[in-house]
Amino acid sequence: MTRISVKVDGVRYSDDVEPRTLLVHYLRETLGKVGTVVGCDTSNCGACTVHVDGRSVKSCNMLAVQADGREVTTIEGIATDGGLHPMQQAFHECHALQCGYCTPGMIMQAIDLVGENPDASEEEIREGMEGNLCRCTGYQNIVRAVQQAAGVMAGQAASSSQAGE
Repeated sequence: MTRISVKVDGVRYSDDVEPRTLLVHYLRETLGKVGTVVGCDTSNCGACTVHVDGRSVKSCNMLAVQADGREVTTIEGIATDGGLHPMQQAFHECHALQCGYCTPGMIMQAIDLVGENPDASEEEIREGMEGNLCRCTGYQNIVRAVQQAAGVMAGQAASSSQAGE
């Protein structure tokens, strides 16, 4: 067993884990963060995407011991003040999901994508999301949701920077 200390959704956890435990299994089985789903266990589908130190990572492709000393954000950790994150709200409003299985990973990847490229074109969004698979939709509403959320997130960033002046 190996002792790890990791901050998940703002809370510090210290646990003993088997060195071969995948981050996705640690999150789900040890911490109860079941919003992060296991899709393929091969890093092909992106359903397990979380943020590690602010960047999107497929948690089925990372060992829990690699998260030691780092900060992990799951789909459960992105809402603030009881309200949905703008990306969650946009996915809801744009009907960007059907069965919903891929949605947590899609949202986490989309947040990272918009953070890196707030003015992404439709083509750039499609390219940036290509590591996350959806078997139900044609992706059009997903792209629309990312575009809508990007605008909201840019507006929030602008208003928070003005408030700090």
